[in-house]
Amino acid sequence: MSKPMPFAQSIRFTTWALCALGVVLSGVALAIWGRGAWVPLVVFGALTLLGWRDYTQTRHAVLRNYPVLGHMRFLLEFIRPEIRQYFVEGDHDAGEPFTRAQRTVVYQRAKGAPDVRPFGTKLDVGAKGYEWINHSLQTTKIGSHDFRIWIGGEPGTPRAGASPCTQPYNASVFNISAMSFGALSANAILALNQGAKIGGFAHDTGEGGISRYHREHGGDIIWEIGSGYFGCRNADGSFNAERFAQQAREPQVKMVEIKISQGAKPGHGGVLPGAKVTPEIAAARGVPVGVDCISPSAHSAFSNPVELMRFVARLRELSGGKPVGFKLCIGHIWEWFGIVKAMLETDITPDYIVVDGAEGGTGAAPIEFADHMGAPVQEGLHLVHNTLIGAGLRERVKIGAAGKVITSFDLARMFALGADWCNSGRGFMMALGCIQAQVCHSGFCPTGITTQDQKRERALVVADKAPRVAQYHANTLHALKELLQAAGLMHPDQLSTHHIVRRIDSERIRLLSAIMPTIKPGAILSDLAHQNNVYRLYWPLADAHSFNPRLPDSAEADAAPDIRPTVAGRPASAAQIAEALTRRRAPHPGAITHLVPEQSNAARAVPSATTPTHVPKEWTASGANGAGGAPAPAAHEDQVV
Repeated sequence: MSKPMPFAQSIRFTTWALCALGVVLSGVALAIWGRGAWVPLVVFGALTLLGWRDYTQTRHAVLRNYPVLGHMRFLLEFIRPEIRQYFVEGDHDAGEPFTRAQRTVVYQRAKGAPDVRPFGTKLDVGAKGYEWINHSLQTTKIGSHDFRIWIGGEPGTPRAGASPCTQPYNASVFNISAMSFGALSANAILALNQGAKIGGFAHDTGEGGISRYHREHGGDIIWEIGSGYFGCRNADGSFNAERFAQQAREPQVKMVEIKISQGAKPGHGGVLPGAKVTPEIAAARGVPVGVDCISPSAHSAFSNPVELMRFVARLRELSGGKPVGFKLCIGHIWEWFGIVKAMLETDITPDYIVVDGAEGGTGAAPIEFADHMGAPVQEGLHLVHNTLIGAGLRERVKIGAAGKVITSFDLARMFALGADWCNSGRGFMMALGCIQAQVCHSGFCPTGITTQDQKRERALVVADKAPRVAQYHANTLHALKELLQAAGLMHPDQLSTHHIVRRIDSERIRLLSAIMPTIKPGAILSDLAHQNNVYRLYWPLADAHSFNPRLPDSAEADAAPDIRPTVAGRPASAAQIAEALTRRRAPHPGAITHLVPEQSNAARAVPSATTPTHVPKEWTASGANGAGGAPAPAAHEDQVV
């Protein structure tokens, strides 16, 4: 007795056959009743032809096996994120990257809607990693939620160091992260800047330059200078001091920020294709219209830590004494330590450092960079804060932090780890109405925030969204004020790791200060041998005149004795680690093919095989035999075979 045919097998061609039958029946109906049957005839005819195309095409196995019906698979895959987001995902399920609860609180605060919750927490307070703030029995009363700090020193107070700031900025402790015009639409920039103006906080331009949309409402601007030097560049992409000074001295520009690396894609440059370089984008960036706009992966204005410090001093002078700092995501630890050594050697310090975490957002990043490159903000912020304390420089440098900052507890936790203020990008995007569709790179943003399509952009009404930006800022800081009052504090700068508690497992909890202790002032310089391993091992490797690790001298090696095993089981010192990092290796063999990745929709070359195993000659050519390789088959947006 034969086995029954599986259901999936039985319907392979059924839909196509039914469409063909519909054509026949529609034709009969047309012959009998006349023109009334034209509509079903056209519909079933088109579906039948589609089925024939599916059956004969060679790119998608699903469509070859399931003509017409196979398109349902691609449709469901296309709307899968929305189905999950709206119908499947729970309030506290792992969101991508933000949970429904996180998004909801932003929407509520932006709209001024009640954000209270009945019936208690939905979080598992016994889960590993759960954190809370210890409260006080002697609460405080704070007059205003408008917490502010001075960046670049306080007025009337002498500044330490060479070439100090002379125009300090009184900043809010919660500001808008760097997001460029081009990545965001014109209306999004207008709404963000007007919201910043209403709320009295700062708006970072991103590395795309200062556009006319940043200027229109007069909100405070932090001008970010990336490796492309957009808005202050020469024709060859190098830094132009005159153009920089012209814009940096504008009253609306309050601070200047050198972007060294971005958390979501550190060490990765970028290209804005010429087709997307519109006249407005070209004007903001100072590049030709219609020409590819290159953001190199490294700066050309400096090549080592000392040169970076001198560049900071130069920008401070050109800007008329305004605060100048830099943003980075922590990577090689000796590079960061080299920057600190350069501060000590030159006596030039940045007015601030923004620590960007690997969990930060971006319009587009290679998945490996987004998932596995750069230090998370917790580790990066803790290291930067402690290093400046240990080097005796913390009082001269303010620290900002960015990386998934949404709620007042996120702010409080950053302040406890050492931040003086926080930036948020995606939080303010959600205040504009972002629904986390995650199509920022496509130009098809459904809310008009991350697109240059004017028809989509018009959906974002600036007059409606700007107040929401201001309300989200104000209500989040109001919630922070209530947290501080409950903890018995008066300002975010009083928060420390002693206030935050983390659950280690079901039976143990630890203060964050026990897990991530704070170094003693000046300890790196005076007592390196008794510091944490990261300082003992990597401080001797750092060089103020190079980003490369160096072999420590004998005195430095003595200060970092053997403290941990290597892979081979032998103890490793800073000197041995330096030797391993700088060891000469055999040169890599050259590429043998000319295949390059592509992201076009060009048709895939199909071999005209004479036998089932025939391989076309052009598919095997390579540099090994002197022949040029054929272009790589084009990638397709559908990841199925």
